[in-house]
Amino acid sequence: MSGNLARALNALALPLRLVASHTLLRRLGLRSMRDERTLAALAHCRGRLLDIGCGEGNQLVRSYPGPGVGVDVFGWPGIDILCDTARLPFPDAAFQTVTLLATLNHIPNREDVLRECHRVLTPDGRLLVTMIGPFLGRVRHRLAWWDADQTERTRAEIGRASRRGRV
Repeated sequence: MSGNLARALNALALPLRLVASHTLLRRLGLRSMRDERTLAALAHCRGRLLDIGCGEGNQLVRSYPGPGVGVDVFGWPGIDILCDTARLPFPDAAFQTVTLLATLNHIPNREDVLRECHRVLTPDGRLLVTMIGPFLGRVRHRLAWWDADQTERTRAEIGRASRRGRV
């Protein structure tokens, strides 16, 4: 399929792409929102990469040609490290790029996690954050009730935050 045709199909299928699973969209030859985020982030990654909230399959780290680590609070298949993202198991200034792709809205203790991002970034490092707008977020979360990623990561973060007295 030509690049222009693929772009047109992906644009026309946007409503489906907002609610259908990553796996189904790939079977249909469409690009998922996860694919879109990954492609957008890859263009800005450099050096050693840390992807916080990497999710099932650890897609960004697996697509990145350099060294990288994917962490999450939920034990998805393919993650590198299961950990509390407010207490990362890395030394100071260990990464040139830290990413939070479509995860910040799932994290109740955002300030703690962002402080950790700052701690593990090199002084000239990059923090990449992607988010969808509030309206599309509400639509996505209501229509994609079946998507475990929308519920499990949030539950895990809330559980960790409540144990620390942050919720």
